Formats: sequence, structure tokens, C-alpha cells
Amino acid sequence: MQNINYNKILERIHKEIKGDFGKGKLANYIPALAQIDPNQFAMHITTIEGNEFGIGNFTQAFSIQSISKAYTFTLALKQLDDEIWKRVGKEPSGNTFNSLVQLEYENGIPRNPFINAGAIVISDIIYEGLGKTKNKLLKFIKKLSENPTLIYDEEVAESEREYGDRNRAMANFIKSYENLSNEANDVLDIYFHQCSIAMSTQDLSRSFIYLANKGKSLKNKEILTARQAKRINAVMLTSGLYDAVGDFAYRVGLPAKSGVGGGIVAIIPNELVISVWSPELNSAGNSYIGTKALELFTTYASNSIF
Repeated sequence: MQNINYNKILERIHKEIKGDFGKGKLANYIPALAQIDPNQFAMHITTIEGNEFGIGNFTQAFSIQSISKAYTFTLALKQLDDEIWKRVGKEPSGNTFNSLVQLEYENGIPRNPFINAGAIVISDIIYEGLGKTKNKLLKFIKKLSENPTLIYDEEVAESEREYGDRNRAMANFIKSYENLSNEANDVLDIYFHQCSIAMSTQDLSRSFIYLANKGKSLKNKEILTARQAKRINAVMLTSGLYDAVGDFAYRVGLPAKSGVGGGIVAIIPNELVISVWSPELNSAGNSYIGTKALELFTTYASNSIF
């Protein structure tokens, strides 16, 4: 690993992004997210050796939203391995994350696990009965992050449910193509709750270390095989930033997963995980300042996968 002063880099980034507040917009279509203070920023690094570096309020919990899709994808891949690709694709969508268009001409097979339709199919795959999957998922994330206090934010989950008509339409449409085995509302209960999980950037960088460490957690426990971890990183690189993956790869050059709560988690394989949070979003639904901060990080650290 390179001898890099991460604290100095984080301090430099923190100073440089201050002029970018106000250039994005909150996710106001989810009322619980529209009420938060937009002028927040946090960034945290965890290395595979367990060293940590942070700046801003990196212990502040926020709604991770679609970042949670990487956790459910991990559980599904552990369960089915490559059989998973019979029910969901692994190609970039080229459309918005909540688009219904592709489902029809692709016969109910979502393009990848990280668009909403794909995450709904993944939720169906890991379904174990009402309430059981939610408990299993939260327990899994608590273990990965080493934070036993993590919770579902029920206010956010209720907002997701109340304003989730498009997701309900997707679930029923997928079911009409026999790609949903369980009742749509039961599957959506998992989906709405996974999006409501509240975590900090510190929690996120710790919990994703298995994707930087060939499938092993901070405590060197195997979460996935090295091959499976490589698969997830590959899909994150091509599909983790909605329909802005090309721009993100061009600017940042790391596999990553974002959420409309303003968080982004990025992976440098065999080295570290870096997470960032700032609530204002760009037009693609990714953190405006978070994307800029990660671009500055890979520039100043001279470290990306390219």
C-alpha cells in the first residue's frame, strides 16, 4: 500500500468543497429526506488493516437508501451464487433507477440488481417470511459494521411506503412475468425498510470492507468468496451510480454505490473503503458534493482502479 497521509487529504478536500453547497437539491419526493439540513458533510476511510480516518460529522447517522442494495445483493449472491443471473441482469440500465420501460421489453427481468426493479427481485430472493428477512438483514449489517445499535428509521420507511406507488407498480409488473415468488406487498416491506436503514459514514466504510478485502470482514471472517466479492465490485462499477455510472467512472474511477440520502461508498480493492455523505443531490440522484469529494480524493491520493 502507498504511504499516503489520508488525514491531510481529507482536510484539503473539506476545505475545497465548501463552495459547492447549494448546487444540488434534496430528495424532496421522500418527505422524511426533504426535511434534513442540506449543509452537512462527512467522509470516512477504513483500510483493510483496520486503520481509520475521518472528517466532518462521520458518526452522524443518515438514511442510506439504495446503498442498502449492496447488502441485499450480497445475501442473495451467498444464497444463489451465479444462479442469481437467471432472475436479474448485470448490465447498466441507461435509464433512471425507477424506470418501468425496460421491464416490459425485457420480460420482467430487471437490467441489474441496483435499479429499483432489480432490488425488488433481490428482496424476493432473500424473502424468508414476514419480518424474518428484515431481522436477518439488520443483524447482518450490524455484524459487518460492528455497530449493534443500528436501526430501521420507521419514519423514512413509512415515507417510502406512502410515496412508493411506482415501486408497487414495478413489483406487480414483475410478478405478472412470474419473476416474483412472494406477495408483492411482503417483498416491498423488505425493500422499503432496507432503504430506511440509518448509518454513519464510519459504519458504512467499516461494513463494506469485505468488498475491498477479497470477501473478508474487518475480523477476517469470510462474508463472500473472493470471486463473489469481485462480482459485486464489477456490478457496482457498471451500475452502482444509477444512470451516471459512466461519468462517475470517468471522474472518480472506483466501484461504488450511492443512495438518494446523499451517501456514497467507494471501494479500492486490496486497500480501503471510503464513504462520503452530503445530502444535496445532482440530477442523477447522487450526492453532488460527495461525487466531487471522491473525485478529489482519487486525484490527490493518485489512487483509483485505473
